[in-house]
Amino acid sequence: MTRTCLLAAFAATTLLTLGCAAPPPHEHGMGGMDGGMDGGMFAHMAVATLTPTQGNTVRGMVVFHEMGGHLMVHAHLSGLAPNTEHGFHLHDKGDCASADGTSAGGHFNPDGKPHGPQGAPHHSGDMPSLKADANGMVDQKFMLDGPTVSAGPASIVARSVIVHASPDDYTTQPTGNSGARLACGVIATH
Repeated sequence: MTRTCLLAAFAATTLLTLGCAAPPPHEHGMGGMDGGMDGGMFAHMAVATLTPTQGNTVRGMVVFHEMGGHLMVHAHLSGLAPNTEHGFHLHDKGDCASADGTSAGGHFNPDGKPHGPQGAPHHSGDMPSLKADANGMVDQKFMLDGPTVSAGPASIVARSVIVHASPDDYTTQPTGNSGARLACGVIATH
């Protein structure tokens, strides 16, 4: 119950924070807060609740918000080993049913690009690695170019997010040699 309350509080705080960064209401139509199909603020947000794969303890929430042609990502996770780095990717299938997370498929890659870092050609699903603090927690924000929450071939909705056991080397094809899947979450509009 406490974990659910914490995740709900995190989501509410993130939504309020993102709401403060939204354009003025007249740019959203109908006041911008209705979340309907008119382009309201919530029409371009998505959330993934990550749960651990078998034998792991990593869990948390990732919020996605389109802002000015970019996709803001805010990851808030717990259960990682202290002071460690982990590969973090968008995966092609919105399926976390398998015990090891492999049901999520490979990296989201609608453009057929090689795996790589943000400053070079890369999969749409390639994201910066996550860095756990001394308590095994992550609270990290960054922007992506390419993926969207909006409908279309670059949409991440109904795909998944995976946290891997090892850092991404950004060169090994097609995965970055990031190792086992520690947690998985399906991305859904919110």
